[in-house]
Amino acid sequence: MAEKAPAAEKNAPAKPTSKLNHVDQAAILLMSLGEADAAEVLRHMGPKEVQRIGGAMAQMKNVQQSDVQAVLTNFLEEVRTLTGLGTDSDAYIRNMLVTALGEDKASGLIDRILLGGNTTGLDTLKWMEPRSVADVIRNEHPQIQAIVVSYLDPDQAAEVLSYLSEKMRLDIMMRVASLDTVQPSALQELNDILEKQFTGSASSQTKAVGGYKTAAEIMNHLEGSIEADLMDSIKELDEDMGNQIQDLMFVFDNLKDVDDRGIQMLLREVSSEVLIVALKGADNELQDKIFSNMSKRAAELLRDDLEVKGPVRLSEVETAQKEILTIARRMADAGEIVLSSSGEKML
Repeated sequence: MAEKAPAAEKNAPAKPTSKLNHVDQAAILLMSLGEADAAEVLRHMGPKEVQRIGGAMAQMKNVQQSDVQAVLTNFLEEVRTLTGLGTDSDAYIRNMLVTALGEDKASGLIDRILLGGNTTGLDTLKWMEPRSVADVIRNEHPQIQAIVVSYLDPDQAAEVLSYLSEKMRLDIMMRVASLDTVQPSALQELNDILEKQFTGSASSQTKAVGGYKTAAEIMNHLEGSIEADLMDSIKELDEDMGNQIQDLMFVFDNLKDVDDRGIQMLLREVSSEVLIVALKGADNELQDKIFSNMSKRAAELLRDDLEVKGPVRLSEVETAQKEILTIARRMADAGEIVLSSSGEKML
């Protein structure tokens, strides 16, 4: 298990008995349930959650009894306070999911849980390996490719693009940025191509996909050199589009704009090893931001580790920074912290 970066002592909540992160704790809990019960829980999760927890399970080696006990104790303490446990109300479940995920994201999940429907063709792609998705759409019309890429989660979409040619990536991203809504007939046609059907009743409303924000989120997850080359190509064809996408991108340097509480919460989820490598590519201002949100002793230890750490490849620094940004975006999506891109002003 990775050693956690020392959290700021000021404003730090009481630490749980287990020092494992949330994903590792979920993995241990499911492994403790047994195959049948664990499978039933996983059935109600999305592809990204299943992949993360499954990966954590695969890496579990020699889990100590004290960690298992701590996870189970924490779980029991949390569920003891839940008033919705065991509720058999479709309305309750529907309202809960819509509140948590929003109408668009929740609709397919609600259908699968309450109506017992199958996933749509587009939803099925979310469960596939990025290389396989790239193979599926490689020979499709560029507009179909753009709709698919817009529909995927940004990190998966970015990996799909990495398996396509440079020319194809440019064409797709230009179309993603230009997308706004898609008629239901077009989505139905796409599902026919994928030999699937939408779950539940067909909607007569247009579907919002793509746009500058979607393009920026996908760009955020691309490998450094691919991202830079693609951005240069977009600006060559449409400088205004490139600038608008760039303004919406959240990069590692933007962590300077995250408030102290947000930095402190982020540090609790990042391993020391990853943080050290990521900071090797950060300027003094960002490093000072990180140091100031640690206890004096933790900051001194981190400074020493940075000095002792030898040269690090740029690719390793970029990978570490993107890992931290992925955690930051996940926390932002959960409402735990607030991120501000270079094009956004905090009020």
